[in-house]
Amino acid sequence: MDTQRPIIILKKKVSHGGHHGGAWKVAYADFVTAMMALFIVLWLMNTSKPAVKEAIAGYFKDPSGTGTKLGTTMDGKGEKTEPAADMQKLKTELEHSLQKIPDFAKLKNQIEMTITPEGLRIELLETASGTFFDLGSPTPNQHGTELLNLLAQQLGQLPNTISVEGHTDSAPFAGKGDYGNWELSADRANAARRLMQQKGLGEKQVTQVRGYADQMLRTPNDPSDPSNRRISVIVQYQGRTDNQTGQPSNSGASENKLVDPPKAGPSKKE
Repeated sequence: MDTQRPIIILKKKVSHGGHHGGAWKVAYADFVTAMMALFIVLWLMNTSKPAVKEAIAGYFKDPSGTGTKLGTTMDGKGEKTEPAADMQKLKTELEHSLQKIPDFAKLKNQIEMTITPEGLRIELLETASGTFFDLGSPTPNQHGTELLNLLAQQLGQLPNTISVEGHTDSAPFAGKGDYGNWELSADRANAARRLMQQKGLGEKQVTQVRGYADQMLRTPNDPSDPSNRRISVIVQYQGRTDNQTGQPSNSGASENKLVDPPKAGPSKKE
């Protein structure tokens, strides 16, 4: 009799757990974010620009109220480190100071201040009856000297740099030889610079002296108008250099004037 036992094969069904859902990816993303935050903090701690620190710290305190701290008040290539309000304040202070001049009532129609992209432009305009330079002379007369002295005392207290311009009308200069309007405008600007530095402007405060002859007329429609003869003193924004501003703007049609411009009168030669 055959006593061999039958062979029994048992098969076990192994069930795997459900899908884990990619939890490791979330943890890895958190790790990368933490590392990035760490590197940003290390960079901020080593930065040498306080404005950057102030702007970023302010953002975390008030995300909607610090937009003007950095990057939103830049003006093209030249960065203004002063708001226009500071120039407006300076303009007001100069207006009050000019009123102390004994003959200011006679001169007020010849002084014009304008806030431009270059800075505060102060124009000393001549009229048919009121001048700051004698006929054909590069030396300021009494009125011109008094006004330039007062400006020098006020502007010498500022950290801003200054540029000085000389302009003439289109009447040919009645001089001799090769001396003409180009030379006269440059000599008058340089004389104004020399006088102002003697009375208060810093030695390094004046950055440019420009002579334009009749190439930058204040009243282009009337080239012989006396107001085209003028000295312009420009108080520049801090941090801005002359080569960033290009040609001076024609301020005859601009706003923020101290007084109305003088009416055109009969012109005379320089």
